[in-house]
Amino acid sequence: MSIAVGVRARANCLGSQIGSVLARDGHILSTGYNGTPHNTPNCDEGGCARCSNRDEYPSGTGYDLCICVHAEQNALLQAARFGIAVEGSILYTTWRPCFGCTKEILQAGVAGVRYGENWEPNPDLKDEYERLQSYFPGGIEKVDLPEGADSHTRGIKAQS
Repeated sequence: MSIAVGVRARANCLGSQIGSVLARDGHILSTGYNGTPHNTPNCDEGGCARCSNRDEYPSGTGYDLCICVHAEQNALLQAARFGIAVEGSILYTTWRPCFGCTKEILQAGVAGVRYGENWEPNPDLKDEYERLQSYFPGGIEKVDLPEGADSHTRGIKAQS
């Protein structure tokens, strides 16, 4: 988890900084952090209209406009880009994966998830979220972040 915290320092999203590490048998397979797609301007350079205009998009809105790739997605995609199999691995991530990332992590054959900070969907979707995450054979568990590493924002309220 310490490495996921270190990786999140590279995130350039103006809202949340999330880091992820895929590991199997004690070896790192891939890392990812949230930000804009490869070869596009970063959020802190005006690359994402949602990040650049946060006052126009209240928490939980404007996701269809956001071009950022989540840390968990980037870890999976980086492994794919370099031909690294992730089946049976464990994903360590600084924030609990959202619905979309959960589906992608399951589809890739990742065995389990360890997360640092909690993310929860709207209350009316919580049961479905919990059901979906119950399919990880290795489970999904909250673990302690290293001391002093519990902030995932740059002073801006994180988007849920």
